[in-house]
Amino acid sequence: AASKLEISMPAVVEVEVGGTARIECNFYIPENASYTYIDWFYVDRSNRQVRLYHVTASGVLEDDTDYKKRLSLGADKALSLSSVTVQDARTFVCQVGAGSYGVGENSTELSVYKVPKTPEIEPNSGGISVRSSEVPEIARCLSRNSFPPPNITWHKNGEQLHPQENEVTMQSTLTRESSGLYTVSSTLYAPVTRQDRHSRYHCAVHYWLRGQRRALESRRVKVNIFYPTEHLKLQVVSPSALVKEGDNVTLVCEADGNPPPVFSFFKKNLDEWQDLSSLAAPDSSDSGVLNLHDVNKSSSGTYRCQSLDLDDMTQREEDVNLVVNYIEGVHVKMEPSSTLREGDSVTLSCDAHSPVALNYQWRDGKGRKVAEGNRFVLSNLTIETSKTFSCMVVAPSVPGLEQSKQVSMAVEGKPRIVAISSPLYVRPDQVVNLTCKAIAFPQPTFQWSINGTAHEYLDNQHITSNLTVRVSHDLLQAGAVCRVSNRLGVSEKHIQLVDQKSTAESQGVIIVAIIVAILVVAVLGAIIYFLHKKGKIPCGRAGKQDITKPEARKDKIVVEVKSDKLSEEAGLLQGANGEKRPAADQ
Repeated sequence: AASKLEISMPAVVEVEVGGTARIECNFYIPENASYTYIDWFYVDRSNRQVRLYHVTASGVLEDDTDYKKRLSLGADKALSLSSVTVQDARTFVCQVGAGSYGVGENSTELSVYKVPKTPEIEPNSGGISVRSSEVPEIARCLSRNSFPPPNITWHKNGEQLHPQENEVTMQSTLTRESSGLYTVSSTLYAPVTRQDRHSRYHCAVHYWLRGQRRALESRRVKVNIFYPTEHLKLQVVSPSALVKEGDNVTLVCEADGNPPPVFSFFKKNLDEWQDLSSLAAPDSSDSGVLNLHDVNKSSSGTYRCQSLDLDDMTQREEDVNLVVNYIEGVHVKMEPSSTLREGDSVTLSCDAHSPVALNYQWRDGKGRKVAEGNRFVLSNLTIETSKTFSCMVVAPSVPGLEQSKQVSMAVEGKPRIVAISSPLYVRPDQVVNLTCKAIAFPQPTFQWSINGTAHEYLDNQHITSNLTVRVSHDLLQAGAVCRVSNRLGVSEKHIQLVDQKSTAESQGVIIVAIIVAILVVAVLGAIIYFLHKKGKIPCGRAGKQDITKPEARKDKIVVEVKSDKLSEEAGLLQGANGEKRPAADQ
């Protein structure tokens, strides 16, 4: 056991600004003797001890100090200080008097801290040239409201930077605010290279907390680095891999300098370079883009992009070849080229020029493919043969590249009447249209055997004539003749007109005759059935009799069909069928 008075206190008590600090004073008095008094002090800036509390068995006396409203004493005589400020960072002393065992004391250092805010970083806003003669400013870092003063470090791509003479420097400034907290700022100066265009910088603020070093990092920033162009690239951008006439083509010039240089475009004509500035878009010098619209054969050639760095006035050039695929000189030949007649044959041939392989197709006037190859033979021509054929020239290796040429031909032939309105059922005195449709080339003329109002119209290769007439007795009897002619021949056809009234009456007579015949057969059948029931007509071969030769018996029934009735019926049948029939058929 200890033989003297001992006092135990923590060496340091840490508390954040605004918090409450609790400082314990533990003591040991031999033989469990009681203390005489306990005094609490703080050490001011003059290194004097200023009493805060005097504790005896009879009570607690609190001295009148600046701490009076924020102090409290626990049952274990521990000292508590609330609403701690940075000014409270000082030494607190506990003194214990124990009578004959003497007086003892110990102290605790009150450490006040304030965690700094996350540092703010601002990169150089103007940009930095790799050719700068001075070490440029990279960025600034600012950390506010910390205690005690923190330390700022700089990092590039995650690695800490250290000061290097005439290269990397860091200038820091420490400011104590009215609150007692500190604001620290730091500026980084360092040389840059072309590779630093991808570098990321950040700063970190370091502080101590409970014996451990802590850090807060800023966001990562990039710095705009200016560097000259080292490589120039010129390429052709088109809708497809192979350029064809009619395409819109873009020439894109790209430089790896920053800021981008000024671009100019040229095209080689023989031994000279033509400036294309007048053809370029207004902003092409900045964007490095030249648009060529609706290119053709003459657009092919060598193009040049020239870059100019305004920083050091250096120039670079890059060339590219533009090949525009085309089809030209499409020509169609017809053999024979003389006039064609029905039954003839004709050969069509097609030729064209292109830097790529070509295929040939033939299409008729309706756009239907009828043949392939550059030769097309048509045999046994007719007037109906299409009057126009197209040669379609296609470049298979260049999608969309095609040209066509049309050829017209006419096949001559004498007229053929292909349709007439016959027979035509009419009524006397009715106004009707007689129609005659023919095909021929050259265009034929129509002649009618009767007078009327004629109208002609063309329908594709056919020509139709409509004759408007009033039906007369003579027209019903004779009909009409349509005559079509051209210099190659004549064709004619007869149109029959049929009286609808006479036709209806004839049909009525036929129906009456059929009904009368049916009735006669029914009567005969009834008489034969009646005689059979009466037994007048025996059945079987033995009793078979000829009823067509009646005997001179009074009870014999004779059925007689007069010849004049048969003649009348025959006349009706003849009228119905329009021709005479033999008596046996009747």
